[in-house]
Amino acid sequence: DVLPSPEGPVPSVSITEIRQYLRAQGIPFHDGYSCLHTPSLFTDDRENQLPLPAANVPYTLFIDKTTGSFLCTATLAEGTWQDFQANVELRHRGVRPASVEELEEDTRRAREDARCIWERALPLWDLLDEDETNKTKAMFGISLVTNATLKRFGVRYLRTVKSLVFPWFSPRDATLKGLKLVRVEKKGDAIAYMEETLPRFDSYHNLFGLPLIGRRDTELVLTGWELDALALHQATGVPSLALPRGATCLPPALLPYLEQFKRITLWLGEDLRSWEAAKLFARKLSLKRCSLVRPGDLQPRPLEALNQGLNLTKILRAALPASHKSIVSFRQLREEVFGELVNTEQVAGIKWARFPELNKLLKGHRRGELTIFTGPTGSGKTTFISEYALDLCMQGVCTLWGSFEINNVRLAKIMLTQFAGQRLEDQLELYDEWADRFEDLPLYFMTFHGQQNIKTVIDTMQHAVYMYDITHVVVDNLQFMMGHEHLSVDR
Repeated sequence: DVLPSPEGPVPSVSITEIRQYLRAQGIPFHDGYSCLHTPSLFTDDRENQLPLPAANVPYTLFIDKTTGSFLCTATLAEGTWQDFQANVELRHRGVRPASVEELEEDTRRAREDARCIWERALPLWDLLDEDETNKTKAMFGISLVTNATLKRFGVRYLRTVKSLVFPWFSPRDATLKGLKLVRVEKKGDAIAYMEETLPRFDSYHNLFGLPLIGRRDTELVLTGWELDALALHQATGVPSLALPRGATCLPPALLPYLEQFKRITLWLGEDLRSWEAAKLFARKLSLKRCSLVRPGDLQPRPLEALNQGLNLTKILRAALPASHKSIVSFRQLREEVFGELVNTEQVAGIKWARFPELNKLLKGHRRGELTIFTGPTGSGKTTFISEYALDLCMQGVCTLWGSFEINNVRLAKIMLTQFAGQRLEDQLELYDEWADRFEDLPLYFMTFHGQQNIKTVIDTMQHAVYMYDITHVVVDNLQFMMGHEHLSVDR
């Protein structure tokens, strides 16, 4: 995915400007946690005139406080802040904004495929015989998840590929918008869960469990996995949702659906990466309403906790508030320090799979650290760093590339070759297969080239961090980014 190029940067809009504009246009609004709520421009059939009536009108349009993007949950109309202003202009002229969902061909095809799979899949609680149901549940480690829970969440099973099928229904009219398929792969003694989504990950924005949320629900647990949401809901009865990409990212497009909750507990997984992600997501969701379940031996992920017979309600009650005061005592830090001592390996960061020697030097990739690689021209810095970044990216580290020296097409070609581990120019028939897999990596490129204004680059990076939860940025190379003048200034 390519972020906006310098010729047409996303015009940033501040929350103050958004509020001033809404007041000037006579649009009532109230302040939410991560969005402003207003009546929708797209649903009011009575009068196409502004100002909009404030009384007795549901506030179904949400404007993201950070980016200005909007989403109407009643009609699923969405767009940028500029689109919102354009629709207000149409309103002034008495034209009702169109909220027709224009689907790209790819999305339409993906939905059609999803529908075919969904129709072939069988309800998991209702396979041919009880024995098959029990074996399938055991394979996925969900023997203790009751058939009633599976039925409630509508989980199905696709025999041909031995995969669980999780549906994504439209919050507006309950039509099928997509699917996630999960299968089990044995790797030696360990088992790994392989996931596939339709449509592809960047347009798969399902909050699994959303249709079961009631309008009056004010408490929520956010999990990193569909099976965790099942276990949690069954054990505690608390509304539970699963994020589409687990602890990898929380797409801003989902924030409007989370606005109704006064308290959100993040219980994303059992490792330190999930803990780091929970802290990052809590900032997006507004710290004051978030609590976090700290991973540990007695607090594994929800499905594991259910299987071990632990008390999930008790674990939820012990969740830590996300907002820390500015001054803390050691007593408040005590648990975290213990966590770091217990998990020294994880604290060291994410290990490189391809560079064992590098792990000895750097221990692993950790957030908030800067590493500079130096070497003469042509010594292989770019080649090495593209493989170094690819290694992390394949482990789910969201990565942003700023290549000022070579263009993105050449860089992507290098990385795709490294990813496939073979020369694809000799086997072009394999290109699509490898390109499809490469496309699923959480990898983004900035479209800058040559010398750049440093503020523009930083703004683009910040935008990427908010939108895609980037945790690893590569700049190649610093000299190009700085230009050659002002070298005496410490930048």
